[in-house]
Amino acid sequence: MESRQMRRCSASIAANIAEGCGRTGDGDFHRFLNMAAGSSFELEYFLLLSRDLGFLSSQAHLELTTDAREVQRMLGSLLRRVERSRAAAVANR
Repeated sequence: MESRQMRRCSASIAANIAEGCGRTGDGDFHRFLNMAAGSSFELEYFLLLSRDLGFLSSQAHLELTTDAREVQRMLGSLLRRVERSRAAAVANR
């Protein structure tokens, strides 16, 4: 069951980024980036659960968690950039 949920979380990360890009305005983009970030944390939880239940080796868990955290860092950086852009747009009104 965890593998299906991990696939759903992984797909949701990319799908939310793509959907946010297709929206007009930084507000919508920001909201979808937040959803993508939430999915990345959900994925990290399922990786931990899979390791604890013996479905993933410790090494596989470490590698995949490292990847998930890198995605989280990238999303965090992009979120901060969008926030700065939104703040600048409000300041220029």
